[in-house]
Amino acid sequence: MMRALALWILVSGCVVIASSQQPPGFNLPAIVHVDRNWFVRSNAPKGFPVTTAYTTSDEPVTYGLETNGPPAPFVIDPQTGVVTVNDTLTDKENRSYSLWVTTVGGSIPQRTEVYATITDTKGRRPEIPRPPVQGYFNTYDPMRLQPKDIPPLLTTKATTVYEEITVPETTVGTTLSPPKPPEDNPEIENKVAGDDTNKSSEAKEESIKNGDVSLTMIPLVAIGSLVVIVIVVIIYVWKKNYPRKSEKKDKDDMLSEETSITKEEPQDEWEFPRHRLRIFNIVGEGAFGQVWRAQAIDIDGKKGEQTVAVKTLKENASEKEKTDLIQELLVMKNLGSHPNVVRLIGCCTDKEPTLVIMEFVSLGKLQQFLRDSRAERHYGNTHGGSQFLTSRDLTHFAYQVARGMDFLSSKGIIHRDLAARNVLITEERTCKVADFGFARDVAGTHVYERKSDGRLPIRWMAPESLYDDIFSVKSDIWSFGVLLWEIVTLGSTPYPGLSAGDVMRKVREGHRLEKPEHCRRELYNIMYYCWEAEPSARPDFKEVVSMLERLLCTEMDYIELERFPDHSYYNVQHLDGEKL
Repeated sequence: MMRALALWILVSGCVVIASSQQPPGFNLPAIVHVDRNWFVRSNAPKGFPVTTAYTTSDEPVTYGLETNGPPAPFVIDPQTGVVTVNDTLTDKENRSYSLWVTTVGGSIPQRTEVYATITDTKGRRPEIPRPPVQGYFNTYDPMRLQPKDIPPLLTTKATTVYEEITVPETTVGTTLSPPKPPEDNPEIENKVAGDDTNKSSEAKEESIKNGDVSLTMIPLVAIGSLVVIVIVVIIYVWKKNYPRKSEKKDKDDMLSEETSITKEEPQDEWEFPRHRLRIFNIVGEGAFGQVWRAQAIDIDGKKGEQTVAVKTLKENASEKEKTDLIQELLVMKNLGSHPNVVRLIGCCTDKEPTLVIMEFVSLGKLQQFLRDSRAERHYGNTHGGSQFLTSRDLTHFAYQVARGMDFLSSKGIIHRDLAARNVLITEERTCKVADFGFARDVAGTHVYERKSDGRLPIRWMAPESLYDDIFSVKSDIWSFGVLLWEIVTLGSTPYPGLSAGDVMRKVREGHRLEKPEHCRRELYNIMYYCWEAEPSARPDFKEVVSMLERLLCTEMDYIELERFPDHSYYNVQHLDGEKL
C-alpha cells in the first residue's frame, strides 16, 4: 500500500512539473493499455469478455479493432474498450489472429498490435511461432504487402512520417529504429545529406525566431524520460500484483477444479474390490443370510491370499433384511478392534449383493462347538474328567464374552441378540462376539425402542424388551445370563419344553431358568443377578467381568462336568414364531 502511494505521489509530481514546463499547445499522447496476447478457450460463448483497453487521457477516446486477414471473432466496444467474443469459437481451435487496437481522440491517434490465439477447451495453447518482427513503419500492414509492394523507406516523406509517430510508439513500449540507408547507393546518401542540411538550416532559423531552444527542450526531454521511467515502473508493479484476466481466469478454473475434487466424498477406506475375492463354501446360514469362507488377495494390509468370512444376504431377503445388514456394517465400521469382538476387514457396497468381509474364525459358533463337545465326549461318572473341555474352559468362555460385551457397551452399542449362536470361537479357544444385525448405536440415549415387527430371540429377551420393546445395556445383561446358562449346559436350548408364548408368560410372572444340577451356586448366582426384574438392579458388564475373574482366580470347578446329566437337556432346532 505504501509503495503504491509513493508511486502515485511521484507520478503526480512528474505530471505537475511536466505541465508547468510544457510550451503552449504541447500535449503528450495518451497511454494506451491493452494486453498484447489474448488466449481464449474454444468453448467461450458469445459475449465472453476477453480483455479491456483503456487510456490515461481525460479526453473522450473511440476504440476500434482492425485485422488484415479473415474476419476475427472479436469485437470491441467503442466507448468502454471492452473486447468480447462475437462468434462461435468451436471451429477455430488453435487459430491465431493478428489484430490492431486503434484509438481515435486525444492528441495523436494510435494503433497497438495484439495477437489472439484460440486455445482448446482446457486452455492448452498451441505451439505456434510468433510472426517475425518487421522493420517497416506502421503506416502499412507488413502481413498484407508483398516485398515488391514495399515502398521506399529512406525518402524525405518516409522520414517525416517516422518522426511523427516516434512519440506514440515509444509511449506504448515499442521502439523502432530508423532503417539505415544502403551504403552502395550514393544518390540516396546525397539526397539524405541534402535533406539533413536543409533541416539543420531550418532548425537554426526556427531557434532564432523562438529564442533559446536549448532552455526549452532540455527540461522537456528530461521530464519526458522521467515520465516514461515512472510509467514502466507502474506497469511492472501492476502486472506483478494484478495478473492478466486470462491468467486470472486460468487460475480460477484450476482452483475451481481443485475445489470440486476436494468437495467430493472421500473413498471409503473399507471398500474392497470384488474381483479380488474368491468364494468357496458356506460356513453358516440363516433364514435370510449366509456366511461364506473366501480367499481375499492383498487385504487388511497383508500381501497375498488370506482366508476371510464373507457375510451376505440370500436372494429372497427383503428390504428390511438389507437395511439390517447395512446397519450391521455401519456398527462394525465404528467399533474399533478388541480381541473378543469379531473384526471387520472390508466390504463391497458398490452394487448388489452387499458383502461384509470379516476375520475368519475357524471353529465357528460357540453353540455348535459346545454341542459337538457333548456328543464327542461323554461326561458320565464312569469316565472321569473330560479331556476335551474343563470347568475352567467354560468359565473362561463366559469371561471372554463378558469382556467383549463390556467393550461394546463402552462404545454405546447394544447387541440385542446376544446368544451362544452369535459368539464365535477360534482354534486357540478365544471367544469373539459376532452378528451385529440387531445391534444399535445408542451412545446418546442408552436406550433403543424397537419400531418394527420381526422374528425375535424370545428365550434370550428381558421382560421390558418382550413387552415394551425397550432395549438397553441392561437387556443385554439379561441375555448374557441366558448365554451363561447355555455354556454351563453345553449348548442346550433355554426353557426346554416350553413354547414361546409360555416363556413370555412365565418370565413376566417371575419365572427364571432353573439351576443345572452340575452348576455350583456361586456361578448360578451370577446368572440370577443378570435376571433381576428391574433393569437398574442388574449389574453392568464391567461388574460381571470382575465377578467371573474372581472365579477364575480360584482352583475350584464351578461346573462339575462329571455330573453332567447327558439326557436332561435337549436341543430344539426350529421353533415357530421366534428366532433362534
